[in-house]
Amino acid sequence: MIGTIVNTCAIIAGTIIGTVLNRGIKEKYKAVLYNGLGLASLMIGLNASITNLPKSRFPVLFILALAVGGVAGTALDIDGRFHRMVERRAKHTGGRSLADGLSTAILLYCIGPLSMLGPVISALNGDNTFLFTNATLDFVSSTVFASTYGIGMVLAAPVLFCWQGLFYLVAEISSSAVSDALMAELLIVGGLMITGSGLSLLGIKDCKTLNLLPSLLVPVVWFAVASLLGMG
Repeated sequence: MIGTIVNTCAIIAGTIIGTVLNRGIKEKYKAVLYNGLGLASLMIGLNASITNLPKSRFPVLFILALAVGGVAGTALDIDGRFHRMVERRAKHTGGRSLADGLSTAILLYCIGPLSMLGPVISALNGDNTFLFTNATLDFVSSTVFASTYGIGMVLAAPVLFCWQGLFYLVAEISSSAVSDALMAELLIVGGLMITGSGLSLLGIKDCKTLNLLPSLLVPVVWFAVASLLGMG
């Protein structure tokens, strides 16, 4: 778990530094960093999806996942509920709400190749390279986010810890619980969600990415059913 602990501490440290620097960073520089983070999100998301698409055993599963998950998430109004919950306790900063920052940061921190594969590789092989690399990226990202949204962005740290801890625990309990095939499907869907977050960061399109979170459950259920039917 050392890699996950380091990753969590990196977010906390970056948030503190970003909050302190908030007073010294002019709005035009924040805008540049904000746009840069959006472009990086697009690159990271598309790379994750495109890289893993050839590995998919079910090439149309990600479409089914986004459709079913998106409808379920919209019906549950995950995005709306999350924003309303946070906004009741948060102030607006420069026209951008803490809810927007948290939802995007949580997706960036959690739904990424390094963040998902890292704890699994750490548990199975004892190799924390991916997590240490992810910690470096999250440190920079959290500094940028905190410079815009403030100290409230630290709330993303415990979410990351629980998320990576879950992957680590599952991998520890059963080395076959998270297969390469399932991981590929999750990274395809997760990559597209990160791409959606990038579009939101750039102000191009609000994809309400949180409503797509149930999409990540679809591949899990699909592989579970396939295994029971002897198709796995």
